[in-house]
Amino acid sequence: MTTNTPSTPPTFPDGRPVPPMTADERAMLESWLDFHRATLELKCRGLDDAQVRLASAEPSSLTLLGLVQHLAEVERNWFQRVLAGLDVPPVYEEESGYALRPDRGLDDALTIWRREIARGREISAGRSLEDTGRLADGPLTGVEVSLRWVLIHLIEEYARHNGHADILRERIDGVTGA
Repeated sequence: MTTNTPSTPPTFPDGRPVPPMTADERAMLESWLDFHRATLELKCRGLDDAQVRLASAEPSSLTLLGLVQHLAEVERNWFQRVLAGLDVPPVYEEESGYALRPDRGLDDALTIWRREIARGREISAGRSLEDTGRLADGPLTGVEVSLRWVLIHLIEEYARHNGHADILRERIDGVTGA
């Protein structure tokens, strides 16, 4: 762990933020989500566009590029559609985000993903954990959910997909850990 100045949070040697060991609930939730976001980015670090397109855990067609795109859709859905109640289109032409296009590479996908994260931070910044939004579609359309629930769900979503990213990365080039 890298020790930083009091105004800068500590980081692991790989650059990911260390979630605080003691903090209020919101700081804990947001820091764990940031940790998992950074873990996804770490799993893609150093790979080229061909490598992030490899579906290396057969028979699944899941790829690291598809995961980045999917999580951009997830960020947009939960913050913009659910919490803010905005009627925004999907980020990608296929709503899950998993579909790959030959003209879209990792840099583009990461830029879009980071933009969705920034927009989500803007939307949640002025809200309390108890503030609610409504599910925009699916079998539970209209059900109310709190910002607290959304943050917990996103931590779970990223953690699950980071497990997939671990397997994909190891199959691509043998890199393990993190």
